[in-house]
Formats: sequence, C-alpha cells, structure tokens
Amino acid sequence: MNIPFGFAGILAVAAIIYVARAVRIVRQFEKGLVETFGQFSRRAEAGLVLLFPPFQSIRMVDMREQVMDVPPQDVITKDNASVTVDAVIYFQVTDPAKVVYNVANFALAAIKLAQTNLRNIIGELELDQTLTSRERINTTLRQVLDEATDKWGVKVVRVEIQKIEPPQDITNSMSKQMKAEREKRANILEAEGFKQAAILKAEGSKEAVVLAADGEKQSMILRAEGQAEAMKRVADAEKYKTEVVYDAIHKGNPTKDLIAIKYLETLQKMSEGPATKILLPLEISGLAGAVTAAAELMKDPKNDAKS
Repeated sequence: MNIPFGFAGILAVAAIIYVARAVRIVRQFEKGLVETFGQFSRRAEAGLVLLFPPFQSIRMVDMREQVMDVPPQDVITKDNASVTVDAVIYFQVTDPAKVVYNVANFALAAIKLAQTNLRNIIGELELDQTLTSRERINTTLRQVLDEATDKWGVKVVRVEIQKIEPPQDITNSMSKQMKAEREKRANILEAEGFKQAAILKAEGSKEAVVLAADGEKQSMILRAEGQAEAMKRVADAEKYKTEVVYDAIHKGNPTKDLIAIKYLETLQKMSEGPATKILLPLEISGLAGAVTAAAELMKDPKNDAKS
C-alpha cells in the first residue's frame, strides 16, 4: 500500500510533536507533578519523564529558595505615629503538591499575609520601639508567616525589614534631637577633658614639689654626712698630729729649759697677732720661773768664766 508523500510527512511531523510532548526533562532544582485526566497521579524527580498526552500533563515546581518583596505600606504605631514599612521574604517550597493544589496564588497570598501581620506587629509598638526593634519584628513576622504557610507546603526561611520611614516632620524632630544629643555628649567630653587635664596638671605639680622636697632632703642629708665625715677626718688628723707630737716629745725627753724656751716663743707669736687682747697664763709664778730659767740659759759663758 502506497502512502502519499505528503501524508507521510504530516504523520512524521505529528509523531515528532507527540514525542516532544510525551518526553519531558525535569531539571535538578525542580519537581514535576504528573496529572492524569486532570488529577494528580505522581511526582516526577529530576531526569527524563515519559507522559501520554493528551491524557497526561506535568507541572514544574521550583524547589530553590526564593525571595519576594513586600510592597511599602503605611502603618500606625501604638502612639499614633504613621510609618512606611516594607520587607523582604525568603522562602522555599517543601511540598510541591501543596503549593500547587492548596493555594491558587502563593505569591499574592504571602504578600497580603505579610502586610496584615506587619500592621498587627507594629501596631503594638511605639515609634521609638519600632525604629530600634527590627530584629524583634523580623523574628515575630517570620514565625507567623511560617506557621500560616506550612499548609501550603512552603517554609519561610527568614524575613528582613528593609526600611522604616517615619513622616518628614518626625524625621526632622529626631534629627534635631540627635544633633542636640551629640552636642551634649561633645560638651560633656570636652568638660571631662578639661577636668582630667586640670587634675593631671595638679597631680604633676604636686609630684614635682614632692620630688623637689625629697631631692632637697637627700641633698641636705648627703651634705650633712659629708660635713660629718670631713669633721671626723679633721678630728682624726688632729688626733694623729697630737699623738705624733706627744710621742715625739716623750721620746725626745726634752728638758725643762727647752720647754720654757718653746713656751716663750709661743707667747711671742700670740702677742704679735692682730688681736688686742693679751693672754697670760694663770700661774704667774710658773711663768716667772720659766723666764728666770731661760735667762740663765741665755747668759754668756764667757762672763761666767771671768767671774
């Protein structure tokens, strides 16, 4: 039986199209949901999947972690201040069947859920707490979203608040307050600096006086010790001199006549000094005897011979 060439070509094209629809490839990061007559029948893992169109079809679900932006919205705080808040949600599909069959539009549902809970969380905080409690808001919102999306087969990994913007007038007031606070801290630090400088200067002066007094004390002690040592050495020298003279006198065994002559010489030297006072020995008789003895010694021997 001969088949016309044109008809054969049509069959070939139809076969190629059928094979293309029947053979599908599931990538590494995907899961496939195979539907038979519109009803979920099985999951397809990564690799080559054979279908029987038109009775079967497949839906691909991305299993990677994904990010979703929550649009900015105006929220009223507990103290009736209006702030603009937006956030970012990081999530990952854990059950592809649930995310496809349990919710019609997961992205829209998650965004609306996040916006609603943001209003509830920030509505319980005052403005100052809202601006300083980002981590608290992130943690609370993540817990709420994770619980709500569990039945959708999605796990909320984390939530990050991108910005919290109060009205312009409140921003200006906060800016002025921060500026005043910074100036206050600067003045306090400057005053503390002057105070510390004055204290250090006073302590330095005190220490300098103490060191100077201590140095003067040590100097006086050393000077006194030096004078005492000098006096001691002078006394030792005088003692030695006296001992030498004393020993010399006793070893020489001088006569009374020699002693008398030395005595008179000493008196003569004393009388020649600049002093106006004349010193006389207490024993006048002894002096007279000494003079007589000296006169006898000074007599000329020749005269004695003549007589």
